[in-house]
Amino acid sequence: MSRDSMTPGSVRSAAALNEQIRALWIRAGGSLSAQERAEYELLVVEWAEAIRGEVIEAA
Repeated sequence: MSRDSMTPGSVRSAAALNEQIRALWIRAGGSLSAQERAEYELLVVEWAEAIRGEVIEAA
């Protein structure tokens, strides 16, 4: 995953990010390396921001 695709303020949806997180876990076989863990943490932060954005839009 490129650094640009993980920058804050991304326009990816929570669903797309969730799918990417699931794919990461599947590729890793359930045990993340240090690099995969860092990628996972960035994805989760971005996913949480996307969820908040979707909730605010719905309100």
